[in-house]
Amino acid sequence: MKRVTTFLFSLLVAVAFTACDADRSERSSVDGKSGPTATAPDNTARNERDRGGDTKTPGDQAENDADRTITQNVRRAITSDDRLSTYAQNIKIITADGTVTLRGPVRNENEKKEIEAKAKQVAGVKRVDNQLEVTG
Repeated sequence: MKRVTTFLFSLLVAVAFTACDADRSERSSVDGKSGPTATAPDNTARNERDRGGDTKTPGDQAENDADRTITQNVRRAITSDDRLSTYAQNIKIITADGTVTLRGPVRNENEKKEIEAKAKQVAGVKRVDNQLEVTG
């Protein structure tokens, strides 16, 4: 079990770094050189919201087999769709008592709806709480 957890954590870190590199290569400065944007994003309000305890975070993922399997199957359904952006494929998926909470940024309203539909199709899902944010 510990090996699986370590592997999944390593995979998550690798995907996150790949997403950062892809996003960085899409940005360019005025002179045409790639690099960070002029101002860093301010996530202060989002971070404070998540610390408050009212928002589901990955730490709220239930540790029973049924909920873990639902989360795995939702993730698999999302990542197997190449039409979805990297943002969409890296959303947070939290399952507790058959209720799937979806959080994170997506590129457009269509991705938001598509991810919710995929989550609803997974066996064992009782309800989907779609908290995805369209970033455009």
